[in-house]
Amino acid sequence: MLTLTNAALSATVAALTCLGASRANNTAATGSGDGSSNSGVASAAEAGSQGGMQQGVIRDPTLDMDAYTVTYPAKWHFQGVLVQGTPCSAIPFPVFRMFSPDGLTEIEQLPRLDWYWSDAPNASKTPDGCLPFKQAMSAKDFLKYISAILKVEYVSERAVDPAVLASVAKTMETSNAAFAKQSAARGIPPAVATDELAEAIVRYENGSFPMEGLLTVSVNCFQTSMPSLTRTGQPGKRSEAHTCSATVGYMHAPEAKFKAVDAQTAHDSAAYIPQWVSAHMAQVDRQAQQNLAALRQQSAQQLAAQQQSFEQGQAMRQRQHEDFMSTMQRGTDMSMNQAAQIANTNHAIASDWTDYSLDQQTVRDPNTGQLSKVSSTSSFTWLDASGKTSFQTNDPNANPNGTLQGTWTRQQKVHGDGSN
Repeated sequence: MLTLTNAALSATVAALTCLGASRANNTAATGSGDGSSNSGVASAAEAGSQGGMQQGVIRDPTLDMDAYTVTYPAKWHFQGVLVQGTPCSAIPFPVFRMFSPDGLTEIEQLPRLDWYWSDAPNASKTPDGCLPFKQAMSAKDFLKYISAILKVEYVSERAVDPAVLASVAKTMETSNAAFAKQSAARGIPPAVATDELAEAIVRYENGSFPMEGLLTVSVNCFQTSMPSLTRTGQPGKRSEAHTCSATVGYMHAPEAKFKAVDAQTAHDSAAYIPQWVSAHMAQVDRQAQQNLAALRQQSAQQLAAQQQSFEQGQAMRQRQHEDFMSTMQRGTDMSMNQAAQIANTNHAIASDWTDYSLDQQTVRDPNTGQLSKVSSTSSFTWLDASGKTSFQTNDPNANPNGTLQGTWTRQQKVHGDGSN
């Protein structure tokens, strides 16, 4: 399996951050409620306000430090979490949502999708949690797959801001120059990083509201050359290994408000914190230099936090994999046509993915229709008359009425977008 060097890690994180300027690092979700307060999950309550914008922070629970900042409109709500990497790429990634006070406008950064392949004779099979691709995919083609998976109507491609493309190109140029210098000193072929952006307009209906959306994707790939050995132990033909990652952002709003929201949130962004990158790279170095036994003794608590974060993302990754494979098996064009036909009645997958990552579930008050984001650790949720205080339990016979102060209503489990 490909191991990214610290230079590659820095380049990949920087490339993904450039996506923020193109809106793919922006996200939001429908519903009310502040959600859970799990370790590593940021919320609007933790955001600082400045003028017409405010800033949320996403923490890395394994290092117990802030990892990303996210800038978004004042009075909006924010939730975010840092997800540990996949079996194809160990680099952690942020997943977050921000949403307007009325809950109709949402901006989400979805969980990253990774895939890996190699032409080495002993190359391993595709690990669980990775897409089964054996080649790079263009950002434009990836958006067509995503629109079909999210069951929205693909309307048209939208040109990416030239300034953003220039920034990404400069980042890749700087990274590849560093790779070339590093490889020349070791006498090996240089690693090569690429990053491609694309945007597309989509639409669907949310009940009686015609909705318009913007999907943005960054497809970032990293190629290395590895020596192989012949049966006599001599160096043989070199083989190539490739790791690609796709980061998807999704902004959607009522059709009549879309252009205004698009302009209002054009400067929203997510940025990594340099101190976190340095700490994470130091952590990678420590793990590479220590054997497993020593690592368990010296970093047991850190490993436990990493494992908890990894397990939290497993259900989400499995759901992504199944949705993606189902779309591929039907064929892109057929899936896109089908998505356009059902876009008005089924638009839940994006919010469900984000809920999985944030370790949340969405519930609805059967009397008022109010949506709330709550912890997914319990099966049953009750909400008091204020709509702000919740009681959760795994006991189906539990009833807080008469025991706790106030009037309580049992909530209904629904999809992340509020649909049944």
